[in-house]
Amino acid sequence: MALLNFRKRETHQPGSAALEAFLDGYSIEVMPRTAAKVSSFRDLLPEGTRVYIAHIDGTPIEDMVATAARLANEGYAVMPHLPARIIPDAATLEHWLQMYRDAAGVKQALLLAGGVSEPHGQFHSSMQLMETGLFDKYGFTRLHVAGHPEGNRDIDPDGGDAAVMEALRWKQAFAERTDAKMALATQFAFDADPIIAWADRLKAEGIDLPIHIGIAGPAKLQTLIKFAIACGVGPSLKVLQKRAMDVTKLLLPYEPTEVLTRLAAHKAANPGFNIERVHFFPLGGINATADWTIQNGGASGRPANG
Repeated sequence: MALLNFRKRETHQPGSAALEAFLDGYSIEVMPRTAAKVSSFRDLLPEGTRVYIAHIDGTPIEDMVATAARLANEGYAVMPHLPARIIPDAATLEHWLQMYRDAAGVKQALLLAGGVSEPHGQFHSSMQLMETGLFDKYGFTRLHVAGHPEGNRDIDPDGGDAAVMEALRWKQAFAERTDAKMALATQFAFDADPIIAWADRLKAEGIDLPIHIGIAGPAKLQTLIKFAIACGVGPSLKVLQKRAMDVTKLLLPYEPTEVLTRLAAHKAANPGFNIERVHFFPLGGINATADWTIQNGGASGRPANG
């Protein structure tokens, strides 16, 4: 196990070797305003951890870039969000990429349509961002795109997945014709079965982009239900609703142990399963998520090169 530079917390108890292996190389997400409350990320995360920086509409690009520079200086692999619908034009996109490169040495980004309903300018999809050629120009070698294990009604209002699948085939073809290293970073979900079925479906459709599965970190149940409804989480919301019906669990914080243990066991039994990494949404706070990963074997993190 590599020597890490974060403070020693509770030593994690020997548990599932499959879960520890599954957590290897996990990533996590922050926003500039939440990152500003962290005195040192080195106290929380293994050096080299990939840290996504969420770009919410209205956040100044200067705050995003300053957060990226800080994280890079502390030894982390920075991956900012680039939401297409909040970027007015190609000149703005180019300016942002240059700022990220020059200030923080950023070489990777998560490309999203974005959470706003009406585009601010010429872009409305991640595919349009990719078509600009600007990522290659500014040395962005890794591009992640969104995945939705339980569907996306913004793209497929009828509840199907025809439009989503067509977009994924386009992104698969883009990965094959370019040098970009690509992966699907997904929305969070709470039930392993729909996740497994979705991942297997993609593979059957010839879409073999690696999947970095989104998982909500420990949080109050009410907090998770609020975020799940706001983010359009589908069938696995029932997991939270069922938990809310159990009085003995209602006041206890949710932890992702069950869903991750199930996915880890499936991965161990099926090495070709195309979920390769875990990506945490620290909805209950980054400290709680970092503590949970350490206690469950995530202290064996490694540089985010995959």
